[in-house]
Amino acid sequence: QFVKDIFFDCDSDALLIKIEQVGAACHTNNKSCFYRRLDLENYGEAKKEYSSGILYDVYSTIIDRKENPKEGSYTNYLFDKGIDKTLKKVGEESAEVIIAAKNSSKPEIIYEVSDLCYHLSVLMAQTDVKWQDIFNELGSRREK
Repeated sequence: QFVKDIFFDCDSDALLIKIEQVGAACHTNNKSCFYRRLDLENYGEAKKEYSSGILYDVYSTIIDRKENPKEGSYTNYLFDKGIDKTLKKVGEESAEVIIAAKNSSKPEIIYEVSDLCYHLSVLMAQTDVKWQDIFNELGSRREK
């Protein structure tokens, strides 16, 4: 019902299927995985832009550290110290976000929220919670 047209290429070894897309096709919740445009004028100098997919990447690295400890890794230090240490860091980072917001310092807010997201990711890995669980919960709240 969503297929609009189907084309063969010149030597019949590839198909192009035109569809009516419903919803996002990318795990970043974008319409397509191809949503970042390369700035050809400033190629090589362009600042890399990240999307929500970075949360998956960071979480994946944290899980990798959990399964394959790396000497000197701060993430492994948190795992070794246990959940109480991680909870303490989540509390500290939450307070630092509050102070940054009170001071109306956007760069400080960005820095502290990033620290909080990292420490929350470690906590999630320690308690077997995934970002998709969080996104699903937030999505269900949006529907209410």
